[in-house]
Amino acid sequence: MKQLATLACTLTLTHALSAADPLPSWNDTAPKKAIIEFVEKVTKEGSDDFVPVSDRIATFDNDGCLWAEQPVYFQALFIFDRIKELAPEHPEWKTKEPFASVLKGDIKSALAGGEKALLEMAMATHAGMTTDEFAKIANDWITTAKHPKTGKLYTEMVYQPMLELLTYLRANDFKTFIVSGGGIDFMRPWTERVYGIPPEQVIGSSVKTKFEIKDGKAVVMRVPEIGFIDDKEGKPVGIQTHIGRRPIASFGNSDGDLQMHQWTQSGDGPRFSLYVHHTDAEREWAYDRDSHIGRLDKGLDEAREKGWTVVDMKNDWNKVFAFEK
Repeated sequence: MKQLATLACTLTLTHALSAADPLPSWNDTAPKKAIIEFVEKVTKEGSDDFVPVSDRIATFDNDGCLWAEQPVYFQALFIFDRIKELAPEHPEWKTKEPFASVLKGDIKSALAGGEKALLEMAMATHAGMTTDEFAKIANDWITTAKHPKTGKLYTEMVYQPMLELLTYLRANDFKTFIVSGGGIDFMRPWTERVYGIPPEQVIGSSVKTKFEIKDGKAVVMRVPEIGFIDDKEGKPVGIQTHIGRRPIASFGNSDGDLQMHQWTQSGDGPRFSLYVHHTDAEREWAYDRDSHIGRLDKGLDEAREKGWTVVDMKNDWNKVFAFEK
């Protein structure tokens, strides 16, 4: 009985502390205070800054904002694994770049062609199947593949402070959306169980699709053509197309999110924009202006100029990943 009573006390205390601090993995520094101040301001009924629930829209980039993105974007690693899996059906890939470099394990050379090369690989591995077939392939990979440095599942490489932030915003009647340059159909199979964000609240880049009757069944087929790129100038377009409301809060980590922040900030009433600045080489990676992945250059300057919130990962987060001791 005594042990049960002690356990009950511990659980009660833990719950109380959690309720008192909705963002326990955030240090009590300026970014945490700015987030809480903004949320309290827009949810206080009767105040000049009160925002109706219907307008409490918050948008989040995914790569480098909700989960890690080094050494390369995780979807790129998915593409490389797909190339290896499909290689027996494509003997020409042994000598055709960038596929040949992937098969040799030379990822640097495979990516030397930049966005064009990555898109070519994506089209070759992500199309020619139904949307349901692709969703299963993506889900099977994300539940088994592991990060090359940490050995953790990719879904364990999510940032604990950002998970707390998503929960905190939703507890205050915000609707949270992913707005990512990553593939919309790559993310949708797993974002609800990992982030609590359902498929209909995921916006991303896409291939073209078409309706067909295949073997007597209605299907949507993925066509090897780019449908939409949800990055940079594309993010406000994607938000307007999918949501139809301007966010009052936006969260990102790179120059690819700059236009999303600008779109958010140009609305009326209280606004909040935040950049995650990767400054922790020990617990994660340190990179910004010169990085080939997640470059933060123009965005960092504009954030400082206009007073947007910038999270110094090393100093503002006391925990990065949930698996940290």
